[in-house]
Amino acid sequence: MAKKAQSAFFCQECGYESSKWMGQCPACHAWNTFVEERVVTGTKSASGKSVTASANQPVLLKDISADTAQRFTTGIDEFDRVLGGGIVPGSLVLVGGDPGIGKSTLLLQVCQKLSASGNQVLYVSGEESLQQIRMRADRIGSFGDNFKLLCEVNLNLISEVVRKERPTVCVIDSIQTMFNEDITAAPGSVSQVRESTNTLMQLAKFENIAILIVGHVTKEGTVAGPRVLEHMVDTVLYFEGDKQDIYRILRGVKNRFGSTNEIGVFEMEEKGLREVLNPSEFLIEGRPENAAGSVVTCCMEGSRPILMEVQALVCDTNFQIPRRQATGCDFNRMNLLIAVIEKKMRMPLGREDAYVNFAGGMKVTEPSTDLAIVMALASSYKNKPIDERMAVFGEVGLSGEVRGVALTKQRVSEIKKLGFTSCVVPFANLKQTEDIKGIKIYGVKNIADAISLIE
Repeated sequence: MAKKAQSAFFCQECGYESSKWMGQCPACHAWNTFVEERVVTGTKSASGKSVTASANQPVLLKDISADTAQRFTTGIDEFDRVLGGGIVPGSLVLVGGDPGIGKSTLLLQVCQKLSASGNQVLYVSGEESLQQIRMRADRIGSFGDNFKLLCEVNLNLISEVVRKERPTVCVIDSIQTMFNEDITAAPGSVSQVRESTNTLMQLAKFENIAILIVGHVTKEGTVAGPRVLEHMVDTVLYFEGDKQDIYRILRGVKNRFGSTNEIGVFEMEEKGLREVLNPSEFLIEGRPENAAGSVVTCCMEGSRPILMEVQALVCDTNFQIPRRQATGCDFNRMNLLIAVIEKKMRMPLGREDAYVNFAGGMKVTEPSTDLAIVMALASSYKNKPIDERMAVFGEVGLSGEVRGVALTKQRVSEIKKLGFTSCVVPFANLKQTEDIKGIKIYGVKNIADAISLIE
């Protein structure tokens, strides 16, 4: 039967397909996201081959060997940490980030480490020429004979090369430049991104090849293309950070083989990215001495406790409506904590401008930083500094009570290791710290007890 070309409308957010344009997507309820694309219908699959029934048969779980999921490390500890201990053969990993943030540099360094350890690596580029990649590679260092480059955007040709070379790891840079010749839409469109990802997923699973995909992000900070792209891959990593800043954060937001809360910290240098093995040190370095409104807190990123500085500034407002600004934490959460302070401590913060900042560019969503925000705001309002060798953590409720948090012992141990002499913890977690010596621990039941330590 001859193929018939026709057009359809696809949602750019979730990939929902419709025969006509709609203002709101019925699947994800996003507005004005439908775009028209040409599609090809017929009796053949997207790969051009006839669809046949699968010969796979169900097997017992106990008969499946766990060795099939054995990982291999890349030699970059921070990258392996975010992946859950290394790369799983046959996995599909998506790495997203802003343009120029260092995605290609990071993956090129991963390729260097893997090829040096004897793994066959294939780097497929659809954006840069071989000479451009060579220039970046010379800046990073020397590569072994196991590293090969390919400049191609036709996914059918790329699949043939991958099956022929059978590398251990294949890098695709980037998914938005790849196209399937059986799809008439332009590269980067919803149809092309979805079909290209599906082709790479089947290639990774059936050939047992780990494939790392580079993905562009939108102005909202999400991976460009349909949302189904993130559902199809095994792991989604975001490379975050300001291009003007030397530090970069690799964060896992989806991982079928490990935790989704782990982060890796890197420092951008002339020769590439360098691992920051102790992020707490650089996040709290340069703290002002005896400054009101500054306190150190500890939050958990996966299994790693990280110390960071919380800064607050409270001052008289020049407007009828006081100004509020939060950097690194949730804006609504900051307003809630200000209301708790004003109600329970009788501090008239409703007539004051209030600013909260987490130094170092970190973005924190964990409620264990509530008590640090409260103490920083109170310190700035009273204009009385908090002991610079004191760290604070705990969740604050609407009644002003300080609630317990998880992994208290790990937090206090990290605080002690970095030279702090005292720590303020929730009273409910005080028993968990009894065997930790060499640091003074204050257990507080409410914010009044904590703020009294400032005076």
